[in-house]
Amino acid sequence: MKNYLVFAGVVTFFAPPQIHAQEYPTKPVRLISGFQPGGGSDIVARVVAEQLGEAWSRPFVVDNRSGAGGTIALTLTAKAPSDGYTLMVISGSQITNAAFITKVPFDLLKVYAPISQATSGPYLLVVHPSVGATNVKELIILAQTKGVQLNYASTGTGSFAHLGMELFKSLTATNMVHVPYRGSGPALIDLIGGQVQIGVPSAPASMPHVRSGKLRALAVTTVERSPLVPELPSVAESGVAGFSIDSWYGFVAPTGTPAPIIRKLNVEIVKILKKPAVSSYLAKEGAVPTGGSPAELAATMQAELAKWGKVIRSANIKFE
Repeated sequence: MKNYLVFAGVVTFFAPPQIHAQEYPTKPVRLISGFQPGGGSDIVARVVAEQLGEAWSRPFVVDNRSGAGGTIALTLTAKAPSDGYTLMVISGSQITNAAFITKVPFDLLKVYAPISQATSGPYLLVVHPSVGATNVKELIILAQTKGVQLNYASTGTGSFAHLGMELFKSLTATNMVHVPYRGSGPALIDLIGGQVQIGVPSAPASMPHVRSGKLRALAVTTVERSPLVPELPSVAESGVAGFSIDSWYGFVAPTGTPAPIIRKLNVEIVKILKKPAVSSYLAKEGAVPTGGSPAELAATMQAELAKWGKVIRSANIKFE
């Protein structure tokens, strides 16, 4: 049945959404990344943008809008037209930061249309070689020993390195002192130097130091073992049920973006993430391609906000 409107006796035909989706995109698409070039968000954005551009013969332009822990990008995307020509790479740490630290004045679960998760990646639970623990169980015993004080490094208050260790403490009935740093670089320097004993840096940042013997890796933070470091057990596998920190990225659009366009983007992005060349490239950057449905990404976002909100309240973390 044809779609039409009648104005003063004039019949005006209009194309149904399916036709618009088939034609999409007809002009350049902006892909916003909330962080500076070279970081995880930017890497995921650029590899997928290049592939989308090749597939559809239209430019997908990465727009780095860093600042406020990714909140600037979140706000820009939330206010952008819902026409499929503004997309964003979103991460777990970004939505947690926006919800609990910068406290954006909008509902993060309502202002975006999820497209697909892109990657998953582990952090590593590492210790300085002077620490008398070679696995997670030994670390827990050591941390529960009377008279022993352990410090852990994070990349700042509210970071996943901070919240993850607070979750670890609550699940293991241990007490370790938080030492926040301004970024992963300074945290790793002091961790390697022994000024702090424990940390959960990203796999790409820490593996060179693990291989050189400057740090000892005890486990990965994802629920299951990571194909990036299959020799390491997960923290959960090591006896700490319920523990996980996942460094994930996904793609979203402003809410109201037509469903046919979301579906078209989802199908193509999932296809891209399955390409061996893309998978190999992302693995070198510490990320495992995942893909998935819009509903699965929506569930992940909801679960992450609930999980870390509970940790923040339980640990009584205050943000200045």
